Amino acid sequence: MEWYKDLYVGELAEKRKYKIINKIEKHKTQIGIYVLTLPFNNENVLDIYPSYILNQKYYKKADLKIMGIACGYDEALEVMERIIMDCYHITNQFKITKMASKESFR
Repeated sequence: MEWYKDLYVGELAEKRKYKIINKIEKHKTQIGIYVLTLPFNNENVLDIYPSYILNQKYYKKADLKIMGIACGYDEALEVMERIIMDCYHITNQFKITKMASKESFR
C-alpha cells in the first residue's frame, strides 16, 4: 500500500487525517471511512473502497495506491470530484494515472 504524497482528504476526514492513516496502515477496522485508489483496470478513473475492505487478505497483498481518504461515501464522491478536476486541469485528460506518476507515492 502506497500513499499519494499530496493526499486528497475530505473536509470531515481532515480533522482525523493522521489517525485514519495510522489505523489503515495497522489494518484496524474503521466504519464510515473510505479510501480512493488508482484503479485496478484501465476502464475506471478511480476506485472507492470502504476502509474495512483493506483488511481482507486480497487487499493486504494488493499494490494499492491511495489517492484520498474521506469520512462517508458522499464525502468520498466530493474528494473524487476534486481529484478528477485537478487531473483535468493538469493533464487536459481524465487519466489519473498520468497525473500520479510513480514518484508521487511514498
